[in-house]
Amino acid sequence: MSTNQGNSRRKSKIERVIENYGLDGFGDTLARRWTDPKDGDSLRDLADLMNQEVLNAVLRDADADVLNGEVENMYGLLTDDDTTEGMRVQAKNTLQSKGIDVDQLLTDFVSHQAVYTYLTDIRGVSKESKSTNRVDSVVQSIQKLRGRLVAVIERSLDSLRNTNKLQLGDFDVLVDTQVYCRDCGTQYEVIQLLKQGRCDCDTKTNSE
Repeated sequence: MSTNQGNSRRKSKIERVIENYGLDGFGDTLARRWTDPKDGDSLRDLADLMNQEVLNAVLRDADADVLNGEVENMYGLLTDDDTTEGMRVQAKNTLQSKGIDVDQLLTDFVSHQAVYTYLTDIRGVSKESKSTNRVDSVVQSIQKLRGRLVAVIERSLDSLRNTNKLQLGDFDVLVDTQVYCRDCGTQYEVIQLLKQGRCDCDTKTNSE
């Protein structure tokens, strides 16, 4: 490989991944979605989005039939902290059976720090500072975690049922997280509490 002395800057990981996986134009997508003044994506969301595009690219190159939602599900099995080791190994074996180098794939997954470095240092873009509703952000994080937990439980129960380790009919998984205030003795569902903005401490204090 020849080097150009006039342009010796080493490519960032994001640039290398975009080039190696044929993600032409994806740099523009990252910059546009991060700086959207109305609803810009977080750096972690952008890293997940890019990694799913990488996974989709290797599946496409392997001529694998990809169903709707399969890439997102497979990515979750490979990266989610809630995924059991057995399920992760099964996901890796599935990819390896399609001729995919899983170790290289995981190495090429990018972090939110890599996305930030690329956007600020390489693309020269910045996210406009704006007041954000911290409560809404926490609500979204909790809902996302709930969704991941429900998905993991559903997959685990399905696996046990399909291998005759569990007898279970058609089912739904419900996740209910309660917050109990020891001072005022009230209990709220966590999302309800966040949207309400307070427990009953002030109410009970004022009534005394």
